[in-house]
Order: sequence, then structure tokens, then C-alpha cells
Amino acid sequence: MKVITAAEIRQSLDWASTIQVLEQAFIQDSKMPTRHHHVMADGPEPPVHLLMPAWIPNKYLGVKAVNVFPANAKAGKPAVSGVYLLFSGETGETLAILEGGELTVRRTAAASALAARYLARKDASRLLIVGTGRLSRHLAFAHAAVRPIKSVSVWGRNPQKAEEVAQELRQGGLEASAVTDLETAVGNADIVSCATLSTLPLVQGAWLRPGTHLDLVGGFTPAMREADDEAIRRSEIFVDTRAGATKEAGDIVVPLQTSVLSADGIRGDLFDLTRKTHPGRTQDSQITLFKSVGVAIEDLAAASLVYEKAHCPVAA
Repeated sequence: MKVITAAEIRQSLDWASTIQVLEQAFIQDSKMPTRHHHVMADGPEPPVHLLMPAWIPNKYLGVKAVNVFPANAKAGKPAVSGVYLLFSGETGETLAILEGGELTVRRTAAASALAARYLARKDASRLLIVGTGRLSRHLAFAHAAVRPIKSVSVWGRNPQKAEEVAQELRQGGLEASAVTDLETAVGNADIVSCATLSTLPLVQGAWLRPGTHLDLVGGFTPAMREADDEAIRRSEIFVDTRAGATKEAGDIVVPLQTSVLSADGIRGDLFDLTRKTHPGRTQDSQITLFKSVGVAIEDLAAASLVYEKAHCPVAA
């Protein structure tokens, strides 16, 4: 069994190959049961334990165990941590254990970039990142891998943290700056990418101008919202998977419950986009919205890519 560190994952999962392997995972015949979602306490920001299994018949199977502790942010610790176990799909033998945090943020950002390749305007050059957590940096670089991003704005509740993220992006070669006026920043952006744990909508639909692509990543429970109902009304809605988003994502679940959004108002998911059963964006003037909650086959695809890059033969 190989133990694969965060540093090894970071080196293996460059954006181009990660986006490509995720696309192939949605095209091919992968299997994934609904993930286990366990809230471990009461309160406004309870800790959550997630189990996400998936397999490719006769090739690989794996499961990710993730802990989400929102209160960690106050102590300067990551809110999300976990591990990934990769097994042989032929024998069931354990092949590798991978650090889960780096795997998660990189596959999550790559999934947003994959969606943006179908949904963002081809000339989208102005990116707004809403949120200052670990994922924010990855989202900026991932979007820049699929669209000609010339400038990145970063907004967060804590302006100092927003500046720290912007500085890291500048060090990585992106033109980036922190902003404090969210309304103006949303109105100026071609792509708005949100990665927060907010329970109240941050992005107002009235702020979105025609042609914007809205990428909602952070919320993963029905109680979380990053965009308001007007954003839903004005947008062409896409999700990572219908099964996950319609049960776990507040930005989809609540509008469905209140009839702001109908089931057929969800135009497609990543299966539809990658298999070309839906074309994605069809007009430059459309506002598109992509909501992700995380999909087990993304973890499996990314973990198997890391494993194969380590030149480890699959157990026979």
C-alpha cells in the first residue's frame, strides 16, 4: 500500500490532466451510490462526516472519508479534512491511502473549470472569487486554465484575508486584487466563483449582467445559500449531478421547494455536458449557473490519476 502525501498530490494533479480525467469519468461507466451524510451535532454550524464511495468495474474502487468542521476557521485550522482509500477493482486489495484535503480542493476546482469550459463565455477574462478559504486559490488557477483570465478580484468578509489570497494569486502569476464592494465586483465579472459556507445568499441576481457565469461551490447542505432566488430565476441552471444537488444543495433545494425553480428548469449536469447531450451555453447573453456539491467519481478519477502517475501497477 502506498501512502501519498498532499505534496505528491499537488505535483500530480496539474489542471489540464485533472480536468481531462474528470471529464472522462463522467463520460465512462462509473458507479457511485449516494454519499453518506452524517451531521454530528446540533447548532448553526455543526460538524459533518461524509463518506463517498465509487468504483469503475474491474479497474478501481475507492471511498473518501471527509470531516467538515466549520468552527475550525476561528482557530486558524482548515474546515475540511479527510483521507481517500483506493482499492483494486479486480481484487479489492488496498492500493493507496491519499491525503484527502488536497485531493478534494483540486478535484473540486477542476470540476468547476470543467463546467466553465461548457458554460462560461469563451472570451471570459474577469474572474471574481467570493470567499477566502483554501479552495479560493485553486478555483482561480483552475478557471484560468480554461478561460483567458486577465484579472482576478477577491472578496471576503475579512478584507485582510482577501488581500492575502490576492497576494498568493499574484505570486502564482495572476493579476489579482482584493475588493470590498461585492455588488460592483459581481457586476464587473465574467465569471463569479463562490466558495463559502454561507447560510444567507451573498450574490444577488440583480447584480448579474448578461453573459455572466456563476459558479457556486461552497454550500453542501440544504441550509446553505450563496445566491438568491433572483439569481436562480435569471440563470440557465446546471449542476454536477441531479441526484446530489437536488438533495443537498440549498441553492437548488430551496428554490425547488418554493417553486422558484422547477425540476425541468435544471438544464443539465456534468453527465449531459461531457456526453454532449446538452450543448451548455448557447448564447453569449445568457447567465449560466453551475452548482456543485461534490461527486464521488471525481475523487476516484483524481486518486487513480495520482496513483498511476506514481507508476504503481494495479494489483492483478
